[in-house]
Amino acid sequence: MTFGAQQTMDGRPPKRGRARRLIPLAVAVWAVLEIWLLMMVADAAGGLTVLALLVGGVLLGGFVIKRAGRRAWKRLTESLQPPKAPDDARGPGATQGGNGLTMLGGLLLMVPGLLSDAAGLLCLFPPTRALLRKGLQRGVDRRAASFGPGPLGDAFQQARMHRPDGKVVQGEVIRDDEPPAPRQDGPRLPR
Repeated sequence: MTFGAQQTMDGRPPKRGRARRLIPLAVAVWAVLEIWLLMMVADAAGGLTVLALLVGGVLLGGFVIKRAGRRAWKRLTESLQPPKAPDDARGPGATQGGNGLTMLGGLLLMVPGLLSDAAGLLCLFPPTRALLRKGLQRGVDRRAASFGPGPLGDAFQQARMHRPDGKVVQGEVIRDDEPPAPRQDGPRLPR
């Protein structure tokens, strides 16, 4: 009997999915392309140019991630504040949406290589970011439809629900038909 290795009833290991087989191959092909492209640029423009591109990508990526993180932290603290009047909620220049693609773009800029830098810049520019967001939204919606009815599908659909005005109502459900249970986590005081 072996520990740690999964086996099927006939003693063979289970088959891996298509994605689990192709991801290592895709990463290897991507790394070879990045190295080849860096060597081509080094031959054409020189090694110092490649070094400057790599250092510039790391610095720009760090700046983008730091800025997106600050924006996310600011939105979090604003969401924890008491609600404001609807006309004071956001100014005309405020951006809507999350920071996920912006942070992904910064991360791709920090990864050494020119292909990852190009992909990171696509995540940063607003027109291409909007196209990527729509494509990702369609993919998530397609995946959500594949779950169908059931506990996982229902939970996934509930997590994706939005109100038409985009607001989230926070609250707590209190059931009146059951008496409150005594708390058992605190110290008991003598009576």
